[in-house]
Amino acid sequence: MKKRALISVFDKTGIFDLASFLVQEGWELLSTGGTAKYLKEQSLPVTDVSAVTGFPECLDGRVKTLHPAIHAGLLARRDVAEHMETLEKLGLGTIDLVCVNLYPFFEKVQAGLSLEDTVEFIDIGGPTMLRSAAKNFAHVLVLTDPADYAEVRQYLSQGSVPLEFRKRLAGKVFNLTSAYDGAISRYLLEEDYPHYWPMSLEKKQSLRYGENAHQSAALYVNTDSTGALAAMEQIQGKELSYNNIRDLDLAWKAACALGVRFPNGTVVPPLGQVDEHLLGRGASNREFPAACVAVKHNTPCGVAYGSTILEAYEKAYACDPLSIFGGIVACTAPVDGATAEKLAELFLEIVVAPDFTAEALEIFKAKKNLRVMKAPLAPQDRVECISVDGGLLVQSRDMRLIEKWEVVTKKAPDPADLDDMLFGMRVVTFVKSNAIVVVKDGSALGIGGGQTNRIWAAQQALDRAAAATGTGQRARVLASDAFFPFADVVEAAAAAGITTIIQPGGSIRDKESIEAADRLGIAMVFTGSRHFKH
Repeated sequence: MKKRALISVFDKTGIFDLASFLVQEGWELLSTGGTAKYLKEQSLPVTDVSAVTGFPECLDGRVKTLHPAIHAGLLARRDVAEHMETLEKLGLGTIDLVCVNLYPFFEKVQAGLSLEDTVEFIDIGGPTMLRSAAKNFAHVLVLTDPADYAEVRQYLSQGSVPLEFRKRLAGKVFNLTSAYDGAISRYLLEEDYPHYWPMSLEKKQSLRYGENAHQSAALYVNTDSTGALAAMEQIQGKELSYNNIRDLDLAWKAACALGVRFPNGTVVPPLGQVDEHLLGRGASNREFPAACVAVKHNTPCGVAYGSTILEAYEKAYACDPLSIFGGIVACTAPVDGATAEKLAELFLEIVVAPDFTAEALEIFKAKKNLRVMKAPLAPQDRVECISVDGGLLVQSRDMRLIEKWEVVTKKAPDPADLDDMLFGMRVVTFVKSNAIVVVKDGSALGIGGGQTNRIWAAQQALDRAAAATGTGQRARVLASDAFFPFADVVEAAAAAGITTIIQPGGSIRDKESIEAADRLGIAMVFTGSRHFKH
């Protein structure tokens, strides 16, 4: 019996070479719609699927291959006599190769089409044929990826296709269809926590290694949403590493939490914009023109606002001139030549910003290994996932900065400190718990995090802030990611000159901290929102 191949592809890449090879080898080509038309235009003999099914394409092409004449030919086991006898009785032939790629739902779901138009890009016949062929992989070759066409031609020209290769092609089918269905599920459900977690990720690149050289790694990105990281353009520099990507992700999220203005006019307001009536009289909620975030080992080491991007970077650098070495700098405004010159004075792994001037890019060219990343989007994911052995932890992103604004001490905050209080809470959100941030004039002068008790984190942050200010005026504001179980942090803060503390509150021992603050003349505000980051 003459072997038959069913070819129905949206992406025509490499299909002429495959189809012409099959014709030369004596195969019969079956096809549908646009693919049949394309092959005929290439002067290749093609049998329309409707001639096999005896049924015309209908419903605007929704029904073409959903027919027993197709699926019996795909699913019949050649090594089971009863199957082959059934085909003969029914007058049906086998189909020995299926080459199908799907309607571009991954791309179209990002295009902003209406629900009705998007639904039309949900492929039904394609996945059904692929699944039938893949189930019967011992007898049917199934192709979804143009990268496999050449290897299939090579095996066929040799006379046989190894079972392991057939199995791998079948595995690729279910890998594709699971991601395809996952993307559709996410689009239609619009639920953060569906019963089954719909993973739909595509491998963007292999990485040289993971956190350490003996660990393998790869980067996968969402198929149905561009996302900030997937949308970034690498302008120059070495390939990104696993650690680079993790740091880049945190740096850009932290930068966007401080407010970003993109060149296309899009404005991302700072995380936790708080209404005037909630903050009380004197709150400014003013937006700063620029901010910089320096990250090292997935931890902010310098964060600052500035009237220009150059000022913001110089202030962020001054927070911790030692730790920033070999780190990542994220900027919330386009980087100009003057800022690029300053950045180029230091060894950095990555600089990321909404844009760069031509002068800045020319300066960076002298630093060939520096990765320069242009970020056209703010972070978009509503949830974040962390792998655990055998599963995933899934949670919503921490986007609620402040639930309430409660002055719990006799002394109220100085209105001049309100901006620094908000800034401190925005920064502390991105610091590993236990986390303390000491702030002065829009600079995170002291960042203490990742400690197993809060007083160590506080001492760390206060010491660093003191070192940063030297003999100058001391910092006045301290922010904490969680409540104080003891009065020790308040006492250490007072000794360091802190006059205002902002923290979530909620401890059964809150009274102890409030009394210490009153005794030491410190203003304290409870926000009601904890910001643990493990």
